[in-house]
Amino acid sequence: MLVDVPDQLEKRDKTQNSVFGPVNILLAEDNAVNQIAAAMFEDLGHNVSVAENGKEALMKLEKEKFDIIFMDIEMPELDGLEATRIIRAPGSTYPDIGKYNSHIPIIAMSAHALKGVREQCIEAGMNDYISKPFKIKDLTEKIERYTS
Repeated sequence: MLVDVPDQLEKRDKTQNSVFGPVNILLAEDNAVNQIAAAMFEDLGHNVSVAENGKEALMKLEKEKFDIIFMDIEMPELDGLEATRIIRAPGSTYPDIGKYNSHIPIIAMSAHALKGVREQCIEAGMNDYISKPFKIKDLTEKIERYTS
């Protein structure tokens, strides 16, 4: 399993989980096991929308407003690196994406610990990188860092 999930997720007062209240999160992840992150985000009191590939993530970005994106770098149809390049590109083929989301924080998610993967993500336009398996604490730190 690529996600470290405690046996019992601690139930908390959801209004105290984020300094600034609920955050709208787009989770682009094709692996159902790793989509458990959506439940983790919701347990923290955030709103989550799941896209199963980069193309679906782009379509959701055209229709909904998000505060942060957690993007797997290896997905079918359109990988996370290419989806990020499209989001960051001026004059994108998805015109509404760049207009509203060119500065949205994008956090890469990958099971690859190979040297250079983090650098590829940053070069593609991602703001940060989180490696799998991740813990609730890891996700919370990224949300607070990029949405506060």
